[in-house]
Amino acid sequence: MGARRAERDNALTPVFNPLSIAMAAVPSSLFDLPLSAAYDSARWSKAALDVWTGSLASAAAIEAKREQRLVALVAHAFEFSPFYSRLYRKLPVSSSSRLRLSDLPPVTKQSLMAEFDDVMTEPTLTRRAVGEFVAQPDRCGGALLGRYSVWTSSGTTGEPGYFVHDPDAIAVYDALEWQRFRGVRSASDLARQLIAGDRYAMVAATGGHFAGISTVERMRRSMPWLTASLRGFSLLQPLERLVAELNEFRPTLLASYPTAAQMLADEQHAGRLKLRLREVWTGGETLAKPARAQVQRAFGCPVRNSYGASEFLPIAWECPYRRLHLNSDWVILEPIDHYGRPVAAGTRSHSVLLTNLANRIQPLIRYDLGDAVTIVDTPCGCGSRFPVMSVEGRTDEALVFPLTGGGTATVVPLALTTVMEDDACVHDFQVTQTAPRKLQVRLGGDEHGSASEVRRALSNYFDTLGIGGVSIDIARRPPARDQVSGKLRRVICQLHHH
Repeated sequence: MGARRAERDNALTPVFNPLSIAMAAVPSSLFDLPLSAAYDSARWSKAALDVWTGSLASAAAIEAKREQRLVALVAHAFEFSPFYSRLYRKLPVSSSSRLRLSDLPPVTKQSLMAEFDDVMTEPTLTRRAVGEFVAQPDRCGGALLGRYSVWTSSGTTGEPGYFVHDPDAIAVYDALEWQRFRGVRSASDLARQLIAGDRYAMVAATGGHFAGISTVERMRRSMPWLTASLRGFSLLQPLERLVAELNEFRPTLLASYPTAAQMLADEQHAGRLKLRLREVWTGGETLAKPARAQVQRAFGCPVRNSYGASEFLPIAWECPYRRLHLNSDWVILEPIDHYGRPVAAGTRSHSVLLTNLANRIQPLIRYDLGDAVTIVDTPCGCGSRFPVMSVEGRTDEALVFPLTGGGTATVVPLALTTVMEDDACVHDFQVTQTAPRKLQVRLGGDEHGSASEVRRALSNYFDTLGIGGVSIDIARRPPARDQVSGKLRRVICQLHHH
């Protein structure tokens, strides 16, 4: 089966498909021909119509559509993926009436990457071919085999993850992004955002195939007339250069990680950055209330948050009530505890299993995403029928220490950051475990807390856990960003990296 090539059909474009509206106004000769198959009007229109009708559907109708998509996905994976064929060989996947999601074994990033070739439903998409593609930074935003988008994820252990998305899935992601997060409903909305002076800047790690920057580059490749108003900026370059580039570009919309947005807010407050923004969009890290307030004050505009991953880009969007809503018609999230058991609504999970209902080329079914989430079943004041959720990011790592009486103790990042913030009264920090009994703590330049208070708070906490003899080295240096992803992690365990 694989991703189906749809023929061009402009019938639904004016009503349901804002990106196709823009594309229809440009001669086809301007497009990169190898990419054109991924952007035909029929595919865009179908995805946009599905998203639009899903937004209007009842909760029961959303659930019914989700179950229908799940049955089709599992059947497709079972038939065309050798990996899933083996995994499901004893399960009733051919009988939709007997199929329950909880009956399907969970999968991990490690297992999917280890058996990459067998996971794919298209034999030509091998790990070698994908690896050669992502090894070329200049192909970021391009199409592998003229058809497929490829995103990478470094993860906390540094092990790369390769995620391939077919054109139908990309159309769904874009429709979700434009219609729900950005609120595009008509050609006039699109004109205001893309034609009437909006300039979009994404500040992120460049030079790789990360989802956000790849999406920007894909749009620049497929819609060349947007290149002057849509641009990615490297977070890994010197701050002074980044500020100068942004001042020259003069964006009205800025997207970045929350920690990077805070850094730019400081530059704006100091008068070195001189932007007049309509909105700031954040994602990739947890957006805390103080961070949101700081960015809003500095730029004098709203901050809107979203939640996504390389495995499924637009998992949730933020409504006017500042609550994240899960795109539950296209992605399934199952919050689980330490033992893989489901947790009750309103309970913070240890991890979460993700099922991508849009992508057939690399099926992700009950995939352990690693994020701690909370999904609630109470309605939101905005009136949306999509579930409300919150998320704790997966950028930080657990620390493992030897116990005084033998054995080991694991310290979760949330606990450690709570000790640092509540007991030591510091907020700009980075804790790195460099040896079994050794920590390095970086304190930002604006932190006035004493090194002795940090040592006291951490030592007292370790004592309560039976952890003794930990050496704590305090350095007055700003936290360091990951050189691969550009993200800022507060808690790092270097023991995982050796």
